[in-house]
Amino acid sequence: MTNTVKHGGSALRHQTSDGPNGIRLRRVTTAAAIYQQLHAAIVSLALKPGISLQEKRIAEEFGVSRTPVREALLRLAEVGLVEIFPQSGTFVSRIPLSAIPEAVVIRKSLERTTVERAAQVATAEDIAQLDSIIARQRAHASLGEASHFYEQDEAFHEAISAIAGYPGIWTLVKTVKLQIDRARRLTLPVSGRMTTVTEEHEAILDAIAAHDADRASAAMMHHLGAVIPDVEALRQHHPGYFA
Repeated sequence: MTNTVKHGGSALRHQTSDGPNGIRLRRVTTAAAIYQQLHAAIVSLALKPGISLQEKRIAEEFGVSRTPVREALLRLAEVGLVEIFPQSGTFVSRIPLSAIPEAVVIRKSLERTTVERAAQVATAEDIAQLDSIIARQRAHASLGEASHFYEQDEAFHEAISAIAGYPGIWTLVKTVKLQIDRARRLTLPVSGRMTTVTEEHEAILDAIAAHDADRASAAMMHHLGAVIPDVEALRQHHPGYFA
């Protein structure tokens, strides 16, 4: 069974199950599991930038002591998702606007390598896989399902890395683009943005299918660079979310 718990007006989820004698057993019991759930909630903006995170309340919500919660929050601070102020408390970090251009440059460098290699080695089966992902994106875009669309967006880029034979690059990209992801969660609901992203993915796929590495690289660079002007516009609409 999935229970929803509230923190700062946003939803966190933890799992419960029936144990011996009908006793409710909570599955979220470790710092790692709490970290993963808080991480996902922050990146998805279920936990908004700037809100307070209280150790005691989170511990109560997950049915654990404060020790694993504290460990999870320290890990989140290390990756820049929360800020801990000894005299004031712990808060979801605001999105650091100054860090996004550098993250985009690093991501471009990494994904240029994967998309060029994918264009060189992609099989018909690989191309069909990417086409299926894009088809799902179109469906989610038509229904305005930003969260599901985002999942397929991730799947598209991950698949390109796998096709290239460099799955480890995608693991690195996920770390680099953490703050970009938070900003992009704000861009996707903007009217027409999901359609635009889908079209950009189609251009990348067309180049891969044609085994044109240069065109695939150019299409990927255009796609990844689009987030910067989007973020500049978003700052005007959500000033409290950015630092």
